[in-house]
Amino acid sequence: MPEPCGRTFDEALLSGHLDGALVQGDEQRVRVHLEDCGTCRTLVEELAEVREATMSSTFNIPGDHEWSEAPRTEASRLIRGLGWPLVIAWAILVGGYAIWQGWLESENLVEQLILVGGVSGFAMLFLGVLLDRLKAMKTNPYREVRK
Repeated sequence: MPEPCGRTFDEALLSGHLDGALVQGDEQRVRVHLEDCGTCRTLVEELAEVREATMSSTFNIPGDHEWSEAPRTEASRLIRGLGWPLVIAWAILVGGYAIWQGWLESENLVEQLILVGGVSGFAMLFLGVLLDRLKAMKTNPYREVRK
């Protein structure tokens, strides 16, 4: 276990010292402290090793074709093109049927208003987002940019 030191400044200044990003007064405080404190010198050396390992690491950047979530074949594009409208139509029919049944089974006007109000609010929010997304698809100047 390292010995506690009498450091009177935040540990973040050690990292700033290593990066050369401190103002003159803070740099002097850290440098004077490091002359007398082996614990902080060791910490700065470890930070330097981590920094060097990080800076010298290389990363494999995936190709553009690996980033895209668009369908990759004509068959996949066709299936998605047919599948989404079917799923949306099914959701509308099932939701509509559930609302209709809830309306018929409820004899209380408050329950009916809560049902209609909640569904109407959700539908309006969905429609608002859908309209914004459709407009953005047409007007987005970056829609052809890939990476």
